[in-house]
Amino acid sequence: QVQLVESGGGLVQPGGSLRLACVASGFNLDNYAIGWFRQAPGKEREGVICISRSDDSTSNTESVKGRFTISRDNAKNTGYLQMDTLKPEDTAVYYCDMGGYRGQGTQVNVSL
Repeated sequence: QVQLVESGGGLVQPGGSLRLACVASGFNLDNYAIGWFRQAPGKEREGVICISRSDDSTSNTESVKGRFTISRDNAKNTGYLQMDTLKPEDTAVYYCDMGGYRGQGTQVNVSL
């Protein structure tokens, strides 16, 4: 059974950091790229950042450039999203996507 489980969300003040994790089970992460998406209330889902399956090259949306970093540990079947210098506009539910499968999301709130 394929399952993705995100964790690491929470409440953080502006300027703070969070590290999200996405653990995959039921398939081998080696064969898939990893993407992180987010959806804020009243807004459409947005692609945030992704990492390739082959050479670990990454791509990100402009709004998170220099602040968010994606990585993967295939041995642990886990993807990570390091978020630094967080801003209130980063508040959203964050989802990971691997091979078209998506987790339940983890809430990130950036507020004083």
